[in-house]
Amino acid sequence: MIDTRTAPYAALVLRLALGLMFLAHGLTKLLVFTPAGTAGFFESIGFPGWTAYPVIAFEVIGGAFLILGVFARWIAAIAVVQLFAASTVHFGNGWAFANANGGWEYPIFLTAAALALALIGDGAWALKRSGGSADRAR
Repeated sequence: MIDTRTAPYAALVLRLALGLMFLAHGLTKLLVFTPAGTAGFFESIGFPGWTAYPVIAFEVIGGAFLILGVFARWIAAIAVVQLFAASTVHFGNGWAFANANGGWEYPIFLTAAALALALIGDGAWALKRSGGSADRAR
């Protein structure tokens, strides 16, 4: 059974963790690797280079939205698609993320975490709720 008293706080913890991860990854692509460098990397692994720019924007803005609780359920749903696409790069590297070029365990875990947040809702202390029956109850 789900404890309805603590479930919103569990969603908050999940939302904050995902938001911080996205923000850190996006800022790394923006400030360390640079957008042009990230585009070059994307091309080297088979994605069109231009997709680096919306990915960077989504990770920075989406990460901030998750942290603040702004449409978190919908951001998490979009993140499922983005994270699964990122996971495909790692499928040939084996399971363990410690493998050469990183295995698929970490990106698939993040995909599952984003899916869980999309299913459970925005959580406690969300600034702008996504809507839906679960969010109206809180």
